[in-house]
Order: sequence, then structure tokens, then C-alpha cells
Amino acid sequence: MSCTPIRLTALALGLPVGLLAQEPRRSTAEQREAVSITVYNQNFGLVREVRTVDLARGRTPLEFQDVAGQIEPYTVIIRAPGTGSFRVLEQNYQYDLLNPEQLLNKYVGRRVKVYRWNSVTGRDEPFDAEVLSAQGPVLRIGSEITYGFPGRLSFPEIPENLISRPTLTWLLESDGGRRRLEVSYLTKGMNWRADYVMVVNAADTQGDLTGWVTLDNQSGTGYRNAQLKLVAGDVQRIREEDRPVNLEGIVVGVSGAAAPLMTEEGLFEYHLYTLERPTTVLNNEQKQVTMLEGSGIGLKKRLILPGQLWWYRSQTGEVASNQKVGVFMEFANSEANKLGMPLPKGIVRVYKADQSGAQQFIGEDQIDHTPRDEMVRIKMGEAFDVLADRRQMVWRALGGCQSESGWEIDLRNHKDTADEVDVMEPVGGDWTIEESSHGWERMDAATFRFRVSVPARGATKITYRVRVRWC
Repeated sequence: MSCTPIRLTALALGLPVGLLAQEPRRSTAEQREAVSITVYNQNFGLVREVRTVDLARGRTPLEFQDVAGQIEPYTVIIRAPGTGSFRVLEQNYQYDLLNPEQLLNKYVGRRVKVYRWNSVTGRDEPFDAEVLSAQGPVLRIGSEITYGFPGRLSFPEIPENLISRPTLTWLLESDGGRRRLEVSYLTKGMNWRADYVMVVNAADTQGDLTGWVTLDNQSGTGYRNAQLKLVAGDVQRIREEDRPVNLEGIVVGVSGAAAPLMTEEGLFEYHLYTLERPTTVLNNEQKQVTMLEGSGIGLKKRLILPGQLWWYRSQTGEVASNQKVGVFMEFANSEANKLGMPLPKGIVRVYKADQSGAQQFIGEDQIDHTPRDEMVRIKMGEAFDVLADRRQMVWRALGGCQSESGWEIDLRNHKDTADEVDVMEPVGGDWTIEESSHGWERMDAATFRFRVSVPARGATKITYRVRVRWC
């Protein structure tokens, strides 16, 4: 069943018709005394602003202009702290914005002038025309119907139901006088993301981390000298069909800011980050501000050779030749490790200086929301000089879903320095190691690990025999 919007009439509100005819009061962004925006990383934001307006006694229409073009009107909260009566009787959101297409649509069936340049007379010649359709547009000029008529359209006035900017219109009842209004609402079209830059030292044992927040405002309005807050976390929202609007968000610039660090606090089951100074967030703008900095962070580089579960289920022989070894960087997000702020999800890009001192990009990875005192692991890529071969040397079926297999793993290191490699074996099922050339560690019920050293320009061979039952 479709829902029809209900608009309250003067009689339904008990209003004298004369009161509705009075000139409405207007409030614009110039009257903002304070504004703050809280942006969620789910493409919406909360706007809170304070304005002082002059109200007439009794029932007064108020046009509250310069709100976000993607405002969710049903989320509006309006308060007028202080003594005296104050009530909101009706609220309307007007977003039929003035633009050439909408203006032409409103003039279908009405008369306009078309000015065409006359090169002989050297001036524009006016033609009276009736707009039959906005597509084209299709015009009636004299006794002819035409489209694509070259010329400049001129309109006698702006239709009453077209506005230059999104506006909330309230019918208020109050004692009148100067009132301080506090207005809050949710809007779509605001988003932010975290990006991190890490520079590692020559030994890959320490790094400097800088966290950036990139704020994208496509809400339909800008906010000058706003207090900026960011919420990191997965906030529950009910999905709905997006209301069509006549605004398109286009990123037109990036504003860098050498800002103080953000402060962080817990908010319910999320985290709230606050910029310690006001900032201006323009419409259709990307703004970057510094979120955190850490210097001398302890790092651990790990080389990891992954296995596959299905290798233990059948007779395979050689399963991998010149297998790639993954390269990872790990660090603790802790105060002891010169960090300790909860890290919002984002991309970490890592750089390292070459022999000339120039910073070179060496990899990037996406991290999830990471609380303090948790480990962060970044996959950098695949090792160039460390390779592995895997062979199944023994296979013996012990029944329908049991086997015993012997394995040989050759690790080769072509670098001038020794390296340590973690060989991860996801064997699965019920398993026992019957024999092995190296010590191993049980990681979980389905995985064990060898951690072995591979000498410079040398090789290390791992052999083991495992018995597995998987059903």
C-alpha cells in the first residue's frame, strides 16, 4: 500500500487564514553561531547548529535555509532552550531547486521570450513563445511549432515553488522575540575514511606511522568553522529507498591541513574522534586532516609459506614448484609500542628509503577496525628471493577418509642475509605428526607451523610424516 504525504491545512491546525499569509521569517547560514558535524564512515552525518532568530508572537512561519541538500527531514530535532512557550506545529522540506531544467519544466504551458542574435542589426531580436515541452525545448512561436530554436530564453519571474537552496520551513508557535534555536539532523552524502602512511627503517625493525582522515562532503551545503567529529564503527541503520534529489556530488579539490592530532574517546560500542580546532568543510570538497602520529614503532617482518587443506586428501606427488612466500609486517597497537589509539579501518601504505635516501613504495594492505593492544598485520606482497618446492614423498591410504603422507619442503634463500620463514600447514581433520625433521607448533585444531631459519644464499629442507582422518 502506498503512503500519501499528509499536509496540514489552516483549518486542521486551527489557524486563522490571515496568519498563514504573513511574510515568513528567514534564517540563513550567516546567522550560525555554532555548528558541528559528526561524520560516520557509512555515508551519512549528523549536523548540529545554533542560530538566533527573531520570531513574531503567536504563530510564525520560519524558513530555515542552507540545510544539507541530502537531509533526512524525519530526523530533524529543534529545541529552543530558555523560558517561554515554543512549539513546532508543522514542518516542510523544500528541495525543488532552481536550475535551468527545473525552470523550463515549470514554464510548460506558459509564455517566455526567446532572444536570437541578428548579425545584420547587431542586436538580439525578441520572439514571444509558448513552452509546449521542456524536451528540446518544443516552442510555439506565432503559428509555428518548432524545437531547437537558436536563442536565449528569458523568463518573466521565478515560480513560487522553486527555491535557490534546500530549505526547512516550520510553522512555529511561541511568545516571540529573539530565540536561540538548536537544530540537529542526519544527512546523506557525508563520508570519511582513514589512510595510513608508514615509513620503515633500513633493518625493517622500526617504522613511523601517520594516520590521515579524508572527509568527503557531498551533502549539498558547506559548514564554516565547524567542530568536526568522526565515528568509527558499524552503526546499525535501517535501509530505505534513496529520495531523489537534484544535486550531484563532484569532488573539486583537496584541502590539506597540518592539523593538531585528534582526540579519541569511547562512544557506546564505537569510537569517536574529535579534531581539536574548528575547520571549514565546503560542499563538494575532500578535506584531509591528521589523525595520529607514531614514531619509532617496533616492527616484525615475517615470511610466511602457506599450505592447502586438499593436499592431504589424496596422492599428489609434487604440488608446488617455486612457490611464492608471502611477506608481512606486524606491529602491536599499544602504548608500549608508541601507539595505543584505536585505529579505524583503512589502507596502510608502506615506504622505505633506497640507497640514495629516496622513499620507495613497497606495499599496501587494508586493515579492519583495530582496538588498542591488538596486533596489526599488513601483507606487503610476495618475496622475490625466497622460494619453496613441495613434494609428497609418501602416500598410504588407511581407509575411506584416512591417510598417511610424507612431505618434503625445500626452502631456498638467494639473498645475502639469512631469513626466518613460517611454514603454515592447514592439515585439518584429526591429525598426528608421526615424525619431523624440525620442531613444530600447533596453531589451532587444524593447523601446525614450522618456524625455520634459511641461511644466506642457502637452503633448508623440512621433512615430516603426518597421519590424517577427515571423516
